[in-house]
Amino acid sequence: MSVDPMAYEAQFFGFTPQTCMLRIYIAFQDYLFEVMQAVEQVILKKLADTPGCEISPVQIRKCTEKFLGFMKGRFDNLFGRMEQLCLQLVLRIPPHVLLPEDKPQEMHPCTEEEFQLLQEEIEQLQERYKTEVGAKQALLAELEEQKIVQAKLKQTLAFFDELDNAGRDQGTSDFRESLAFLVQNSRKLQTMRDTVERESKRMKIS
Repeated sequence: MSVDPMAYEAQFFGFTPQTCMLRIYIAFQDYLFEVMQAVEQVILKKLADTPGCEISPVQIRKCTEKFLGFMKGRFDNLFGRMEQLCLQLVLRIPPHVLLPEDKPQEMHPCTEEEFQLLQEEIEQLQERYKTEVGAKQALLAELEEQKIVQAKLKQTLAFFDELDNAGRDQGTSDFRESLAFLVQNSRKLQTMRDTVERESKRMKIS
């Protein structure tokens, strides 16, 4: 089998020419083996119908195998030549022929240096794309944090609204008065707690 990868031909056919020739070779081998089996069965049947025949089935099998080896050797020799002809003249794309998808290269040819510059530009664009993706992910994360902060802010404002409403229920008109009212009540509660604690200690001592 040829060691030339024939990549351009594989691009056109969708398979390598070597793979095609290998499948043809295997198909011929299978067909030859099936034919030899059929011939052997016919010979055995003829011998079974021939009275006094001294040829045994084992001898027939040895002869069949020997003839199969001979045919295989001749076939390999012929197939080697056929493979060379097919790979050189049938399955090979001439050097001056371009595939339709490669026609732009003929219309816009570039040197090796220009191709290298294009490769470098592509790499730079890929790096910029990765950077942009990273920045987008960071912005999305920051947006999520802002949503959490906004939710907490709404909770705080709702709490202040409740305080304001509570103050109005107690006769205060604005948030400052409500806050002063709450501070005053808190101080009263703290004084009552201190008084209870002192009385409790006094009772324990007595």
